[in-house]
Amino acid sequence: MPTVIEIEVNGKRYPVQYDPETPLLYVLRDELGLTGSKYGCGEGQCGSCTVLLGGQPRRSCQIPVGATVGKPITTIEGLEKDGRLHPVQQAFIDSGAFQCAYCTPGMIMSSVGLLQSDANPSPAEIVQFLQGNICRCGAHPRIVEAVQRAAKIMQERAR
Repeated sequence: MPTVIEIEVNGKRYPVQYDPETPLLYVLRDELGLTGSKYGCGEGQCGSCTVLLGGQPRRSCQIPVGATVGKPITTIEGLEKDGRLHPVQQAFIDSGAFQCAYCTPGMIMSSVGLLQSDANPSPAEIVQFLQGNICRCGAHPRIVEAVQRAAKIMQERAR
C-alpha cells in the first residue's frame, strides 16, 4: 500500500508516495527523474543500478525504498559539485573507460565507494571490488586505469 516516505537524495529531501517495498531504483528513475542509475538485470547481479547508500555502494534494484529512510542516497547525478565532475567521473572520461557506457554509472559509483574506503587500492583490489559490476564491452583494463588515475588525483587534492 502506498505511503508517504521521505528520502534524502543527493543532499535534498523528497517526500515520495510509494509502497515501502518498491525498489529504490524505480523511485529514483520514475518519480525523481534521476535516470543515471540503470535497470540491468533486476537481481542485483550486474551493478548498473549502483548508488551510494550511507556512503556504501548498493544495488538500488534490490533496496526497498522504505529501507532508505534516514540514510543519505547519492546517485551519479549527485557526484558533480559546482559544475565540476567528481575525480572518478573525470578519470573515466580521460581514460576512455567505457564503450557503450551502460555500466558506467554503476562502475563509477562503486569506484567512488571503493576510494572512500581505500584511497590507494592496487589493481587487484580494484578488480576484486568491482566484481559485482559487469561490463559487457570489455573495458575493464581502462576502468582499472581510471580508478587508479582518480585515486592519484584525490590523494593530490587531499594534501
